[in-house]
Amino acid sequence: MPELPEVETIRRDLQGEVIGKKIKAVEVRNGRTVRRHPSAKQFRAQLEGRSITAINRAGKYILVVLDDGATLVIHLGLSGQLHRVKNVKEAKVTHTHAVITFTQGGQLRFVDPRTFGELFVSAAPAEGEPALPELAHLGFDPLEEIMSWEKFWVLLSSHKAALKPLLMDQDFVAGIGNLYADEILFAAGLRYDRLSNSLSSQEVRRLYRSMVETLTEAVKRRGSSLADEQYRDLFGAVGEYQEQHQAYDREGQACRRCRSVIVKVKSGGRSTYFCDHCQV
Repeated sequence: MPELPEVETIRRDLQGEVIGKKIKAVEVRNGRTVRRHPSAKQFRAQLEGRSITAINRAGKYILVVLDDGATLVIHLGLSGQLHRVKNVKEAKVTHTHAVITFTQGGQLRFVDPRTFGELFVSAAPAEGEPALPELAHLGFDPLEEIMSWEKFWVLLSSHKAALKPLLMDQDFVAGIGNLYADEILFAAGLRYDRLSNSLSSQEVRRLYRSMVETLTEAVKRRGSSLADEQYRDLFGAVGEYQEQHQAYDREGQACRRCRSVIVKVKSGGRSTYFCDHCQV
C-alpha cells in the first residue's frame, strides 16, 4: 500500500502538472471507485468545468482543491496509481477506473487493480464548519505538523499500546503503514511490541527523530517500490527508497547495524521485520 512518502511524491508531481488546469470531462469506468457518491453522474457534475487551484495532502490522502472551494479527495488504497497522460489517445491500461480530461490537453487516470482506493468530492464547507469532515479522524501528520518531542511524549504516554500498531493507527498519526513502521522502529532501536507508555525520554526523542528523518529521506528518494512494483509515481517510474531499507522485507539478511539476522514475525495479521539484538 502506498504510504506517506509515496503519496507525498505524487502530490509534489501533481503540483507541477495540474495546478491551473480546467477539468473538461470526467469518465467513471467502475462505480466502486466513487462509491461515496449516489451515482457516477453526480460525482462528474461536481468536477466538470472546475479548475484546480492547489494540491495538498492529509496522511495517505491526496487533496485536489477546486476553484469553488470543494476538494477532490484521492485515496490510493492498496494498489492505486495515478497516471499523467499527455496524449489522450494513448491506450488505457487494465484497471483504469476513472479518467479526468483537461481543457488544456492531457488526462489524469486513476488505476486500481484491487479497487480498495477511491475518489470522492468533499463540498466546500459552510461558514463556521470544518473543512473535510470525512478526514477529521486523522491524527497528526509527521511531516506537516512538526512538534516538540515533549508533546510527542505526552501523546505516546496517553496510550498503552504496542508501538507498531500505534504508529499505524491513522487516528494517532496519519500516513504510516506497515513498511515505514518497521523502518522507523529499526532506526529508533525499538521493538515493535514495546508499550508506548514505557519509553524513556531518550527513547521518545529517538523515536520522534527516526520518524521524521525516515519519512523525509523516503520522500527524497521518491518512495519505495517493492518486487511487485505496484507503486509507481505519476510518470510511471519506480521509487528508490527500497534500496535503503534496513529491516522491511530483509528476513534472514544481516542487520546493517549489528550483523545479527533480521527476523520476521506475524503480529496483528501483518509481517513485521526487526533485529532482535539491537531493537529493545
